[in-house]
Amino acid sequence: MKTRDTIIVGAGLAGLCAAIHLQRAGARVTVLESSGAVGGRVRTDTCRGFLLDRGFQVLLTAYPECRRMLDYDALRLRAFEPGATIHRRGAWHTVADPLRHPIIALQSLTNAIGTQADKIRVLKLMALLRQGTLPELFRRPERTTLEALEEIGFSEEIIDSFFRPFLGGIFLGRDLSTSSRMMEFVLRMMASGRTAIPALGMQRIPEQLADQLDPGTIRLGESVGSIQERGVTLKKGERLSARTVIVATDGETASDLLGEDRCPDPSGRGVTCVYFAAQESPMRGAWLALDGDGSGPVNNLCVPSNVSPRYSPRGAHLISASVLGIPRESDAELIVRVRKQLERWFGSRVRRWEHLRTYRISHAQPQQYAGGRIGQPRAKRVSRSIVVCGDHTESASIHGAMSSGRRAAALALRALGATEVASVGHD
Repeated sequence: MKTRDTIIVGAGLAGLCAAIHLQRAGARVTVLESSGAVGGRVRTDTCRGFLLDRGFQVLLTAYPECRRMLDYDALRLRAFEPGATIHRRGAWHTVADPLRHPIIALQSLTNAIGTQADKIRVLKLMALLRQGTLPELFRRPERTTLEALEEIGFSEEIIDSFFRPFLGGIFLGRDLSTSSRMMEFVLRMMASGRTAIPALGMQRIPEQLADQLDPGTIRLGESVGSIQERGVTLKKGERLSARTVIVATDGETASDLLGEDRCPDPSGRGVTCVYFAAQESPMRGAWLALDGDGSGPVNNLCVPSNVSPRYSPRGAHLISASVLGIPRESDAELIVRVRKQLERWFGSRVRRWEHLRTYRISHAQPQQYAGGRIGQPRAKRVSRSIVVCGDHTESASIHGAMSSGRRAAALALRALGATEVASVGHD
């Protein structure tokens, strides 16, 4: 029986990056993926000519690990506008990055989204975000995002109308209980780069990573039933031996395979994404639309075809509406509520929109509560030859997933007795 150096369970971003680093170091690697494609949660489906990402997802171009591993030009990235348009008390208001959209930002001084003092506090927050290195940011005193915003002095008005829907769409919860470190990290990345999507869908990111691996490295449709010290057993009964195993799945799957006591917190947050097709776009430009009233069910909405026209067939537009959590009602009942809310936003044209698909993603993102060592490396060896990685071990982001894969590769190389591992694990 052929013994590999490393078996990686999961072909999401973490597993793919771990495999790349291991192969670059000369290790013999096999990646096992239970589904029919690479990407994990970063997947794109095709429906009647539309590109449907599985949930609203974006790439922050300033992510250090993405800069290290991805060819942005080949992805043909298309950027959102740096800001958002907010529906508040029956009217639309635009909030923009004052450094990139100074005229719009100046015009927003008199809008209903917060006070003029709040606008000045935004500049204070942006200055805070730029201070120090990223490792230093993740060592700052940690509290909830809400506590951090209140400490800066933001009014209840701007917290409720802007920060709850904006950060709620990122962290999948309007309660602002996410670690302040994660909030500062994401906002710093947004301020330092662009918020973008690949022209042909988010799945181009894992596909580009997979293309960096040797042919035959990835085995699709292979479900792992159990993990042992020297290999894995597939659900179909086949035993595969390896000197090391990296578990690069979501937290829930890792917990099922290894036991909760050997994994970080496997719990997660869910989101529901509803896609519509329309003959005309309800918005101009590549803006993110937010529910500033908290009336629900839609927290945020965008028109991906305004960002990249390839997301829709010629003469049509794609609308993506995000509902936080997993509603109890049926898809049909949910769509009725979504349409009613969006009619208040965009008028009777919404009745002509055609529903394409609804995605209910129960574990879209791991929990990131304050006190959870957010951003501190936790890809870890759970035994002499088994390593766990994934965004649940570091930070809930594309950067966190990819970075954890690199760290897992470094741990596996040490277990294999490799002497040249410093460049793999170094930030």
